[in-house]
Amino acid sequence: MGCNLAIAGVTGAVGQEFLKILQERDFSFDSLKMLASSRSAGKKIEFKGKQYVVEELTKDSFGRVDIALFSAGGARSKEFAPAAAKAGAVVVDNTSAFRMDPDVPLVIPEINPQKIQEHKGIIANPNCSTIIGIVPVWPLHRANPVKRMVVSTYQAASGAGMSAMLELESQTREILDGKEPTCKAFPYQIAFNAFSHNSELGLSGYNLEEVKMVNETRKIFDCPDIAITCTCIRVPVFRAHCESINLEFTDPMTPDEVRDLLSTAPGVLVLDDRENNRFPMPIDAAGKDDIFVGRIRQDESIPENRGINIWVAGDQLRKGAALNAIQIAEKLL
Repeated sequence: MGCNLAIAGVTGAVGQEFLKILQERDFSFDSLKMLASSRSAGKKIEFKGKQYVVEELTKDSFGRVDIALFSAGGARSKEFAPAAAKAGAVVVDNTSAFRMDPDVPLVIPEINPQKIQEHKGIIANPNCSTIIGIVPVWPLHRANPVKRMVVSTYQAASGAGMSAMLELESQTREILDGKEPTCKAFPYQIAFNAFSHNSELGLSGYNLEEVKMVNETRKIFDCPDIAITCTCIRVPVFRAHCESINLEFTDPMTPDEVRDLLSTAPGVLVLDDRENNRFPMPIDAAGKDDIFVGRIRQDESIPENRGINIWVAGDQLRKGAALNAIQIAEKLL
């Protein structure tokens, strides 16, 4: 069964990834509307052998649209997603605009697909770091409840969009040519550097990215009491985030048990080759659907073998954004 599909923010990094994944997965649609800001209206995009003209995103863009994939920024989602829902479309929104709204399901299909049917016109896609971190944690948590998570992220430029990826490339060239790096997309030099995530800093000293990971994980796991603390860092990588995750379980858990559980977990690929010191890297995950997991080891500082460390890598633009939204759309159909 096909559907009438719209993509809001089609010219951005995630919008382009939407098109790539729709083609790869042979997503069935009867019609497709490509929407973006007035700046991009009129651009032509070739897709599946047909030429589409990008239209300006307005509140009247959604007549006869069944599913609208949104990745046009939080302010635009707040402005246009309710209009799309009112027109009868189901919005799958890739921004933070509705994630913590109690009336909006926050969905990762490998974890809580049942929430999709509870929608009232809008379904939220979680933050990229949340998705990449908790897809592999979920099967472990289900087998043995996690009491506490300590997460450190190493986030690629792709998380800040196309302009940030281009900035990493141009700064690298500038520095290698002996020039001063130009900073526009990021507040600091990203090439040959690492810095605290560039989201807004709260009074507690935690940035918005860290707060999102805590709140979203609790909502998705339906576990308001789980203890989580995060440190989010930008690193000079084009795409694919990495995360170091320390888990404290209710009962003992061994690395072998973790490997067994993750070897059959949907959306997860174990790459844990101790013999060759070969573990997940951004270049493994870039362009791939699965979250790669390795460095699976006992945390010997936690008594009774209740602690485990894992290291994960996942493509921020795919499973961290566009793929997750399209998996939700597939379940809607």
